[in-house]
Amino acid sequence: MPSAHVGGPATTGPGWDKAAVWLQDFLVHCVEGTNYATGKKGVPLDFISFHAKGSPSLVDGHVRMNMAPQLEDVARGFEIVGNSSFRNLPIYITECDPEGCAACGMSTNPENAYRNGTMYSSYTAASFARIYDLAARYHVNLQGAMSWSFEFEGQKWFDGFRDLATNGVDKPVLNVFRMYGMMQGRRIPVENPSAVPLDSLLRSSVHGGHTDVQALAVAAERQLTLMVWNYTDDALPGEAVNMTIMARHLPAGQMRFQHFRIDEKHSNAYEVWKKIGSPSSVEGTAYRVLEKTGGLAGLMPPEQVNISEKGEIVVSFVLPAHAVSLLKWNW
Repeated sequence: MPSAHVGGPATTGPGWDKAAVWLQDFLVHCVEGTNYATGKKGVPLDFISFHAKGSPSLVDGHVRMNMAPQLEDVARGFEIVGNSSFRNLPIYITECDPEGCAACGMSTNPENAYRNGTMYSSYTAASFARIYDLAARYHVNLQGAMSWSFEFEGQKWFDGFRDLATNGVDKPVLNVFRMYGMMQGRRIPVENPSAVPLDSLLRSSVHGGHTDVQALAVAAERQLTLMVWNYTDDALPGEAVNMTIMARHLPAGQMRFQHFRIDEKHSNAYEVWKKIGSPSSVEGTAYRVLEKTGGLAGLMPPEQVNISEKGEIVVSFVLPAHAVSLLKWNW
């Protein structure tokens, strides 16, 4: 098909030196190498793809995430592309995940217990947002990132495979992607002096007592959305944070405000499943309850709010550890 787009090379994470060389060699070949179909110089290339993976582990009996390797994969890949003649081509991170084995459940890899609850959703919010930061740093054309997730038939409930749902019931992480899907328009700056610096995340992720409380904001013609998270690498009870968000340069007048939440009590079928005894089989009313609680939930009903003549609004709320909120204004 003449209109088909062809790209690659979908290498493993470029943070690994050999993979970085493969990506560099591939781009050089597409410019200078022999085209084995035509015998001419160079190969058509429509997009560039590579993978990026984190590295969770067990530390003192609990799961500790580590987004530093994943962000390093992204940074090195962006740097290589940015230094090539293909710097303006679309980039797709075709596997963008907290680690590398989708088919490894908790029975073989107990650190993959993160996949069931809010560790996975808050990690995804925090790490994907920083990938946007890296794209801006290296001036590359990031067009998409894909979770390398699957459907695993015939497995136990919440068995720790990298899927977005278990036995047809959505996991909390799927709701982060629903949140991202609601964010339309262009990215706008977020001012937060207490945010963990990007270079610190590249070096050591977010453990050792540190917490990453940050936001991603996007504005369209008649909509403003802001995703905010309270993330740390350690799967331990953490401190809730008192949040105060101020949005500026809004049109004065009435707006519709919605607040969506992923935490222990919202958008979280895993916690409900545990509360009913972690059954190996769920049917009937219990199944319908899990289906409903697996969807994206509002922290409160939608409401009408008034924007001052200054074009400002302030929203305050408490954000639990490992929680993600999406604030949405429409006018």
